[in-house]
This record gives sequence, C-alpha cells and structure tokens, in this order.
Amino acid sequence: MLKALGPGILFASTAIGVSHLVQSTRAGATFGFLMLFAVILANVFKYPFFEYGSRYANAAGESIIDGYKRMGTWALVIYFLITLPSMFFVTAAVGAVTSGFMDNLLGISALTGSAMVTTFLVFSLCTALLLIGKYSLLDSMIKVIGSVLLLSTLLAFVLTLAHGPVTPVANFQAPEVWDAAGITFMIALMGWMPTAVDLSSWNSLWTIERIKQTGYHPTMRETLFDFNFGYLVSAGLSICFMTMGAFLLYGTGQEMPGSSALFANKVVELYTSTIGSWSYFIIATAAFSVMFGTCIAVFDGYARAMERTIELLFFNEEKATALLNDRRVYIVTLVVLAIGSFFIIAQFSGSLKALVDLATAISFLIAPFVAWANFRLVSKDYIAEEHVPPLWLRLLSYGGLVFLLGFGLLFVVVKMGWAFVA
Repeated sequence: MLKALGPGILFASTAIGVSHLVQSTRAGATFGFLMLFAVILANVFKYPFFEYGSRYANAAGESIIDGYKRMGTWALVIYFLITLPSMFFVTAAVGAVTSGFMDNLLGISALTGSAMVTTFLVFSLCTALLLIGKYSLLDSMIKVIGSVLLLSTLLAFVLTLAHGPVTPVANFQAPEVWDAAGITFMIALMGWMPTAVDLSSWNSLWTIERIKQTGYHPTMRETLFDFNFGYLVSAGLSICFMTMGAFLLYGTGQEMPGSSALFANKVVELYTSTIGSWSYFIIATAAFSVMFGTCIAVFDGYARAMERTIELLFFNEEKATALLNDRRVYIVTLVVLAIGSFFIIAQFSGSLKALVDLATAISFLIAPFVAWANFRLVSKDYIAEEHVPPLWLRLLSYGGLVFLLGFGLLFVVVKMGWAFVA
C-alpha cells in the first residue's frame, strides 16, 4: 500500500491550491453557504472522470493519453487542441496565486519594486526543481507540504467553528446567486472544484511514474485507495475553506482583494484571526508551501501530458516508445510553459480574480469532452472486464456528463445574454 501511495496525494495537493485557497474562500466570503450546493455537486459529479484516470492506468499499464490515441488520432488531436491554450492560463493562474503567497511571506516586491520579480523566482524554482529532481523529489515534497497544510487547516477550521460566524453589518443584503454575476462565479468555482477535469490525465501519468519508481504494480484496489484518499481529503478541505470565508468575512462588507499579494495576506489573516497572531509566520509559510507544491505539480503535470501527447501525435509508434525515457520533449515543454504563462501573468497584472475566473471557466467548458473520453476508455472495449467500473459509478458518470454539459450551456447563455444587454 505504501508503494502505491503518491499519485492521489499529488492530486489532492493540486486541487487544494487555487480552487480551495482562492475560490472556496471567495465563495464563503461573498456568498456565505449559498454556493455550498455547487461545491458538493462538482465534487460528486466530477468524481468518476478523475477516478477513471487512475483506473485506466492500472488496468492498461499506460496513461490515459495513450488511451486517447487508441480511441483514434482524432481524439488525441482534440485533447491536444484544448490542452495547448488552456495550460498557459491555468499555469498562469496558479503561478500568480503562488507568487502572491511568496510575496506575502518574504516581501520581495517591496524590495524590488515589481511583483513580476517574485513570479520570475517562482517559475525559475519550479522549473529548476523539476529538471533536477524529477518525480521522486516532487512526490516527497508534496507529502510533507500537504501534511502541514492539512493539520493547520483542520486546526483553523475547528477554531473557526468555536468562534462562530461574525455579526453582519447593518442592512446587509445577501447577494443574488442566479443573476449573471452569480452564475459566472458559480461556473468559475465549479470549473476547478476539486480541479479541472482535463487534469485527470495527470493521475494516470503519475500512477505510471510511481510504478516505474517503485518497481511495483499495485492491485486495482490499492491504486483506487490512493486516489480516493486524495479525493476525499480535497473535497473535505473545500468545505473547510468555504466555512472559514463564510464565518469570518460574510456579511462584514469586506471583499477579498484583487492583488495576489493582498489576497494572500487576507487568507493568512483568516487563519491567524482564529488561531492567534503568533501563528502568522507559521501559517504564511504553510500556505506558501502548499501553493508552491501545487505550482510544481501543475508544471510537471502539463509538461508530462504535452510530452506524451506530442510523442504520440508527431512520432511513429517505435519512436514514441523510444522517447519514453528521453526527457528532451519534457524539458522543451516545461520551458515553453513557463515563458508563456509568465507573459499571461504580466497581462493580468493586479487582477488576480479576473485571471483565475477566466482560467477556471475555460476548464469547465472543455470538461465534457475529456469526461466522455475517460468514460469511454474504461469500458470493456479497452480494459479487462473485471476492471470495468461498477454500475453505480457508470450511472453517476451519465449524471456527470449531464451536469457538465448543462452548466456549460448555462454559462454560454448567460455570457451571451449579458453581452447582448451590455
């Protein structure tokens, strides 16, 4: 079991980053518990499609990206076309939040006069660590970082419950959930709750890499235990962060700042207001650490996904197999990802919320195709019948597809109608 553990914890770390620290906290601070149903629905209906990434890797002995190729080159081309543009916005959003937490901790922008210096440092560190340490370092770091934030979050959550909700200001009116602004935020919230569906391919890539690292091929039960553990932790923490935002900010008239550094400071203050001011440095370090871990995981996940996609699309089968242990494509992809995401952050300078909302909305809109492809690949046409998902999970998958398509259509209708009125 210990040899199987790792990919699920990496998944949890990736999820706990922006969707929890930023989006869940914002949802609680702005809407109280009015968006709780959206968080629960997203976690429930997206579950099968993430699980299938781990299930397919264990059953087929290859990543789910290889599975897209088996479905037909057309499926891999679509995956490539939707991943190529979205990966820069997703990485930029995660990088901007990580830079904010680093700036809050170390005050780099105050010394240099530019927040982009902090971003440059974050991206350089992520790239360098992945080039030097590869998967083993990433796996070890995330287990330590995730444990620290998990314990501090649970402590802050318990103390927040003991503290109770703040008293709303006079004449406070609850915001509208079903107007254009509310629906737009709801889609952004669900887009990365617990994370983007297209990131499910990372589960399979990390599962395969873990098998290579340990030399042990776990049973299906062991692989799914690892994934389910990570998924349940991330789902539970999303509610913890929403609760802290709702109990400590909802109804006070305060808003989460748009600047990444100020936003980070506000999140850390949520912890210290319940644990005590003495804990500021500890919490600031833990929050930066988990965001830094998330940032590294995002860089690694996209670099691995695009590396394997490029190998399968642009090289013949013999050459693609030979490139499995060649890191040149990975290195080039990693560097291009860092440069492109850096320039996107520069364009959205000072508007963290706009960048995050755009990235999460894009992820939600491309989710239905990835979800359908993952569901198709765990049928008996592609894996052994004993590994096919049980009936309840297949039924939940159909519900998940309806959920993703329905809310995606609602988002498009609202945005079109909003633009028309404007």
